Parts: sequence; C-alpha cells; structure tokens
Amino acid sequence: MQNIGQTLKSNPLAGLALLAGIMLATRFHHFGAVTHLPDASLAVFFLTGFYLRRAIYMVPLMLLAGGIDYLATQHMGVSDYCISPAYGFLIPTYAAMWFGGRWYAGRHSMEASSLAPLAFALLIGGSLAFLISNGGFYLFSGRYPDMNWGEYMQRVSMYYLPYMSGMVFYVALAALAHIGVTRMGAAAGNTAHS
Repeated sequence: MQNIGQTLKSNPLAGLALLAGIMLATRFHHFGAVTHLPDASLAVFFLTGFYLRRAIYMVPLMLLAGGIDYLATQHMGVSDYCISPAYGFLIPTYAAMWFGGRWYAGRHSMEASSLAPLAFALLIGGSLAFLISNGGFYLFSGRYPDMNWGEYMQRVSMYYLPYMSGMVFYVALAALAHIGVTRMGAAAGNTAHS
C-alpha cells in the first residue's frame, strides 16, 4: 500500500489540484479574520517542495496566487496596498518555501527524529521568505521613502510571528493528515494480508 507521499508523486496533478484548492480557500483574505482562514500560500509552496518536488509545479501555483490577488484587489474590494513594484519579490519568497520543503523531503521519515529537520526547514525557509518579501516591499514599494532600517525593523518585527505561525499551523495540519493517512493505509494493508 502506498503512503500519501508516494501517491502524490505518482499523481502530481492530483496533488497540485489539492494544493491549489487550499490556496483558493485561503488566499482572498491574506491575514484572515474571524470569518476567514489565514492565507496558506507559504505552506502550499513548502508542501509543493515536499510532495511534488519538481520546481515546475511552482509555476501554476504562482500564477494562481497572482490571479487571486488580481481578482481580490480589482473586483472584490480587498486593499491593493501590497501591490507595488515589489510584488515580484513574491517569486523568490515562494521559492524559498519550496526549497525548504524540497530540502526536508530528503530528510523525512515517519520517526520523531524527523521533527528536528522539519522545524529547521520551516524556520529557515519561513524566515528567508519573510526577509525577502518584507525587505523587497520596504526597498522597492515606494511606500517608505524616508524610513531608515532601524525604523523599518521595529515596524516589521511585529509581523514576523503571525507570518510564521500561519505557515507552521498549516504545515502541522498537513503533517497530522500525512501521519493519519499513512497509518490508515498501513492498517488497511495489514488487514488485507491477514
């Protein structure tokens, strides 16, 4: 019996559709609210690196992210404050998350010892993504022409934990689902052989 990772590798379009669905369900309201889920895009790119592995699968997800942002800001009343010349920095931001997932894929096992490299991949990938997206916005958005780096760091530091916690939350949910599906598959395989 295949585990979930093997299933998604053998049918990457199903995995891509699942990840795109998660992005569609969460991205329209980037920061979440009482009635909206927080954006899962960072986790989606991490999981793309982990499950689908090939970098080419980032392309349709990046196009989907851009399309959702266009619809949300142009037709659904979502603020376009973050749409600026710095918007292109989302490409390396999401690539950093993909690389984190890809790196972790080579270290994953169904053992508790696999949690340390997972935490490392999330910390480094998420922190790098934060620096790229926020640093790019600070430098190239045109929104902060007179702010120095010290002021910038003071302002943006309050966003780091929410940025990381949403991503970690979704990856933790995916990890729990991965464990559950893998164990159910193993149990079904054991039952079939009995």
